[in-house]
Amino acid sequence: MEDDDRPRGRPAAQARDTGPRRRTPGTRDDDGRPRRTPSGRDDDGHPRRTPSGRDDDLRPRRAPADRDDDGRPRRTPPGRDDDGRPRTRNDDPRPRRDDDPRSRHEDGPPRRPRTVPRPERERPAFRRPGDDRGPRGGDVPPPRGPGRRPPAPPRPPRPPLVLRLGSPRRRVNIGLIGMTFVLSIFAGRLIQMQGLDSKVYEAAAVDQRQHVETIPAKRGSITDAEGHDLAVTVEARELSIDPSKVAADIRPKVVKALAQQLGKSEQDIAAKLARTDTRYQRLATDVDPVVATRLLQAEIPALSAKKTYRRVYPAGDLAGSLIGFIGDEGKGLVGIERTSDKLLAGRDGQQRVETGRDGQRIPMTSSQRTPPEDGRDVRLTIDRDVQWAAQKSIGDQVKATGADSGTVIVMDVRTAQIVAMANAPELDLGNWRAAPAASQINKAAADVFEPGSTNKVITAAAALEAGMVTPDTVFEVPDRIKCYDQVLRDAHAHAAESMTFRQAMAESSNVATVMAARKVGSARLYAMLKAFGFGSTPGGGVPGAEAGLLPDYRKWSGSQSCTVAYGQGVSVTALQMASVYQTIANGGVKIEPQLVAGTTDAGGRFVPAAPGRQTRVVSETTAKEITTMLESAVGAEGTGHLAAIPGYRVAGKTGTANRYDAALGRYDGYTASFAGFAPADKPRLVVLSVLQNPKKEHYGGEIAAPVFKDVMTFAIKSKKIPPTGSAVPPVRTRAGE
Repeated sequence: MEDDDRPRGRPAAQARDTGPRRRTPGTRDDDGRPRRTPSGRDDDGHPRRTPSGRDDDLRPRRAPADRDDDGRPRRTPPGRDDDGRPRTRNDDPRPRRDDDPRSRHEDGPPRRPRTVPRPERERPAFRRPGDDRGPRGGDVPPPRGPGRRPPAPPRPPRPPLVLRLGSPRRRVNIGLIGMTFVLSIFAGRLIQMQGLDSKVYEAAAVDQRQHVETIPAKRGSITDAEGHDLAVTVEARELSIDPSKVAADIRPKVVKALAQQLGKSEQDIAAKLARTDTRYQRLATDVDPVVATRLLQAEIPALSAKKTYRRVYPAGDLAGSLIGFIGDEGKGLVGIERTSDKLLAGRDGQQRVETGRDGQRIPMTSSQRTPPEDGRDVRLTIDRDVQWAAQKSIGDQVKATGADSGTVIVMDVRTAQIVAMANAPELDLGNWRAAPAASQINKAAADVFEPGSTNKVITAAAALEAGMVTPDTVFEVPDRIKCYDQVLRDAHAHAAESMTFRQAMAESSNVATVMAARKVGSARLYAMLKAFGFGSTPGGGVPGAEAGLLPDYRKWSGSQSCTVAYGQGVSVTALQMASVYQTIANGGVKIEPQLVAGTTDAGGRFVPAAPGRQTRVVSETTAKEITTMLESAVGAEGTGHLAAIPGYRVAGKTGTANRYDAALGRYDGYTASFAGFAPADKPRLVVLSVLQNPKKEHYGGEIAAPVFKDVMTFAIKSKKIPPTGSAVPPVRTRAGE
């Protein structure tokens, strides 16, 4: 094969050579002599190409790298290569290992050097004349032609762009540090929960699991003197519901069913079921077990029942304001239910159980149970039958006279036990929520009024005890008397007449009473009023008992020193007034009124109450003299003749007083009353009847005395009290007899 005589990649300098030159094939020149190939050129004289397409070596020959031009050993400055240039990273003379990470990409094949050292041309030994483009060696071929440049050598292909990632070791280290930090947080929290705060979390978990259930105690019963139930506790159910589990489409049907069975309004039930944000709504607390069972069988969603008790009043309104009632929380609100609440309520028990999220008890878990202590029974001194008769009689008279209210008290003379305490209108315990607030007050012990003429027995007792008068003392009595700036009158106009003190009491003369009081004096009269219990609260645990009003005698006005003698200017309760007549009937010995006969102990045995405190107020002689005067008042010529009971000797006194109306702030209307006892010669029972603000009649002898007669007649028959059979002794009633 013949050598191609075309220039191969000659530089531009050779392309500008003058004229063609015939070359001799082979390795010899034109003269046949062996050809010497210049350094950096091939056999044809062309510049030698490197694999990258550049000239192999166009630089002048140099001395060996370790020697200089004179042949002496070369000293290479630190940081530079053999040519004196600054040493790059690729010029590191140290041999590199194939596994050196610097000699390859981190995730690819070995990395090529970033730069390929360009061969420097050798400095020419001479300059061609006219050539100002720099030195060129004599062996450089001339340029091919004017104005032409050789084609640029082909560039080597660029290596593909490779994303340089961080060092795997660094990433592993950062990951380990992060994991260590996170794990240390978990470890610290674990140490805190299971070590430092373990007791706290243990207690919180126990509180979430354990629930305390109240075991209600059975409330004690209230009975009358014979053991008849007036208030009793029976088993009941407390119904509750989860409104969030009652679907909207069935809610109207559920509301209607609950309202009908529980006796509540549909609006009330619907309002509770509308509270879907809560999981508990109490529907009723005193549901009959039969009704509760019926509702549970109706499959109402989320309806639950809890065993409890409810209060039942078998007698309805019998002694309603006296017995009282309890509220929804089981606490007594008024009456005996309130005053004896601690005794009746007992003590609830507790049961501590562990439950799950759904409220169901966790099986096989421990439970602590404290049994309840049932309440004690309270036995009253009230006789159910006499209470019924008193309540009926005063109720009928209140309606007949158009009075605002009425009261009847029946008391045992020898023990001061209250046999009956009736009010009209009376509170219906079966529907106490709908009753007006006024009917919830025990008026017999709480209503304060001016007693009127029934108070004259105290003036008589003071005069007789002081020895200023006797029953036969004669007074010249006009129908009016002046007391300071006031003129006081008798109930009926009459001419001045001589009256014995007994006759004055029988006819209820205000003027004669004022005359006797002036003999006694205000200080002695005040002391006697205090001794009979005015101005102090009666004992015996009577609900709502008030003390009345008794101003100090030093503060009495001029007219008040006279009016107090016949019961105006002083205020008392019906209970206080009944206690006055019990004292007279008991021979002058006052016994503290008693309402509670006794209670039961833990074993159910009856324990009687201690007897009331006794205090002598007047002598027995004075008490008997006053009794004879009161017996005359019930006689044919007395103001209380309508209170007479055939076959029985009756002693009593009428009362009619102006009524002070606190709402109006002035006197308006009257208070009519009658107080007495029977049998007069051997007293057993005291009966007091009071009517407030009657509209048709207002005299005590006309409207209050008949109530006394009805109630006393029934009571002595119910108690089987026989008449004494004795006749009324002859007494001097009128002067001159």
